[in-house]
Amino acid sequence: MPLQSTPLQRMLLHRMLRTVMVLAVAVAAALVGTVGVGTSTARAEEGKPPQGRQLLFFNHAYGVLDRGTADAIEHSAHLREFADFQVRTTTGSDGQTWTGRYLMGRETYLELFGVGDLPGQDGAFGSAGMGVSTERAGDGAKVIERLRDLGVTEPVEFQQTRDFGDGVPVPWYDAVLTTDRYDSFGAWGMEYRPEYFADPRSKIEPPNYPGDVGRERYLPDDYRDHEMRDVTSVRLAASARDVDNTVPLLRAGGFAVREVGDGAVATRGGVTVRLDAAPRDQAGLRQVTFALNGPVGYRHEERIGRSTLVVGPGLGAVWSFDAPK
Repeated sequence: MPLQSTPLQRMLLHRMLRTVMVLAVAVAAALVGTVGVGTSTARAEEGKPPQGRQLLFFNHAYGVLDRGTADAIEHSAHLREFADFQVRTTTGSDGQTWTGRYLMGRETYLELFGVGDLPGQDGAFGSAGMGVSTERAGDGAKVIERLRDLGVTEPVEFQQTRDFGDGVPVPWYDAVLTTDRYDSFGAWGMEYRPEYFADPRSKIEPPNYPGDVGRERYLPDDYRDHEMRDVTSVRLAASARDVDNTVPLLRAGGFAVREVGDGAVATRGGVTVRLDAAPRDQAGLRQVTFALNGPVGYRHEERIGRSTLVVGPGLGAVWSFDAPK
């Protein structure tokens, strides 16, 4: 006949059993993780930590759209309410000019063009690009070192300038590419130049810390008067070669990159970048998501050319661009 247990004994037994169950779950989880490692390249990449401190952060992406959609965006009253929306022409290096439609956030922005708004192959329908930038002066040089460690033996370095209208180019940012050969999509690492930040015409904010060359300092604060706060993800289609050329830059910048089908997904720093491998005639900007400055209690759908912007409900918005016909 078993002895009658006391309330204290029953309580201690319950605690001991609960502890054993927690330990068993933890051991099982560890075993599952151990078994999963090495089962495939994709899974191995998912578990692989990014290469050191994050040096590059999503700055902006651009896409070249059909003329009808670009014009609809340019004249959209809704976009002017949704975001700090600008249409402007910029003069860069060698006198090249481009006219873009900009949705400006706190740290990130989106740049949209119509066919022919950019020179050469960059102005063809479906072309796209992305800039990832440093937050601290000197990190650009570290990115180049990491690229060489990753096997990019001859990274392409260049400097972009900006002309404020007086014909005198001002150093704007230093940039690096993994290659100057691309089909429809190119990504570059960039670091803003102190000369540009010091020029009063740039209307740059004071630094928040020594060596501040960050995105928040670069962009104006007019986003506060609109719904859009920042870009949270971008999805683009590009050739397999363009995807392969972009991955080392993202890894060197400290993004966590994993393979997804024939493409790649990079995350870190609050923004997700998805690159889908596709033939040239299917390339281009596919989707952008945004964080809002505050929650909205409704769902608003706006058709803009061959694209659809859905705002809310909640703290997010999704802008989808139709695939090429």
